[in-house]
Amino acid sequence: MEERRRGTSGARAFGAAVVAIAVATVVAMAVLWPGERESVLNEGLTAPTERAEIVSVAKDPCPPPQPGTCVTVAAAIETGNDEGAEVTLPVGSGPLLPEFRVGDEIRVSRVEAPPGAAGPATGTPQYNFVDFERRSPMLWLALAFTALVIAFGRLRGALSLLGLAASLVVVVVFIVPAILDGTAPLAVAVVGSMAVMLLTISLAHGLGPKSIAAMLGTTCSLVLVALLALLFTELTHLTGLAAGDEVALVQLGSADISLDGLLLAGMVIGALGVLDDVTVSQSSTVLALRAADPEMGFGQLYGRAIDVGRDHVTATVNTLVLAYVGTSLPVLLIFGSGGIGFADAVNVELVAQEIVGTLVGSIGLIAAVPVTTALAATLAARIPVDELPVDAHAHAH
Repeated sequence: MEERRRGTSGARAFGAAVVAIAVATVVAMAVLWPGERESVLNEGLTAPTERAEIVSVAKDPCPPPQPGTCVTVAAAIETGNDEGAEVTLPVGSGPLLPEFRVGDEIRVSRVEAPPGAAGPATGTPQYNFVDFERRSPMLWLALAFTALVIAFGRLRGALSLLGLAASLVVVVVFIVPAILDGTAPLAVAVVGSMAVMLLTISLAHGLGPKSIAAMLGTTCSLVLVALLALLFTELTHLTGLAAGDEVALVQLGSADISLDGLLLAGMVIGALGVLDDVTVSQSSTVLALRAADPEMGFGQLYGRAIDVGRDHVTATVNTLVLAYVGTSLPVLLIFGSGGIGFADAVNVELVAQEIVGTLVGSIGLIAAVPVTTALAATLAARIPVDELPVDAHAHAH
């Protein structure tokens, strides 16, 4: 009876902490919630586009004095007011020009004549090439992904997809609009990440002891990541200006957005994905060990689970580093071909911000293992055997 009372008391304390975190997150979201705001981007960048299909591709010598071969594409408009019309699209020349093939689906935008100006003499609508149509292939890929997740994970897989959808809603409805509204990006990222974490873990894993320990461990680690990102962004004088084209887009319309804050927000949100995985896995491992041997106390549970955590961290840190290297590979190739030394290359902001982001995320990941394991072991050791989750398993994603 005493063990049951002690276990119930411990579970209530942990549960109360999670409730307090959830309430604080909701209140913070309400305070930071964005108001109505006009678009800060140039209207020309967000002009409506229409779908078209390439019907022919011509390659001819460019008119003097321009050297090389110029490509002209003829396309049939498939949507909009000019549906069925065939238009000519001069797409330019050069080695960076994409490969155009007959049958390719593309996106085009209509060239509107300035007010008072006469239209084209022929009356043929004028269009510019914008980009390739990519939505259909991406839709099929997303459907294949969804089918595989549900087929393999069944109900748990479907719930994880629901959590993914909820995460995207938080990003699109709260994080992005709040940052565009001029709110401090780091504060928005921390609050939004907390909301995403609470939603995804509770939907995918319920609200049992495993989820409670994982939520508390993720919260502690996210706070650590935010503090480290803030400290080392300041120490390394990262400005967020190295992003190039993205910076130019953000600054259009005199948007009141902190670029270094955006960099910090990216580090926090980027770390969240791996933190969720590690904390849930560690909590699950601890509960599985207790279910397998009810006589285990805190020390044994912590010691055995931390061994699993070391293996997990080793693999995950490697994954995290390679993910950053993969996204920065074009930049690394430029530095390598230019003969820039390693010491000089890592000092360039474009590279330095990726290094800081990787190391900050990795430190948060490593810290999440002992913190979450200790929390889960404390909770599991207090739970009576007949109340242990029946679905505890050694690893979860």
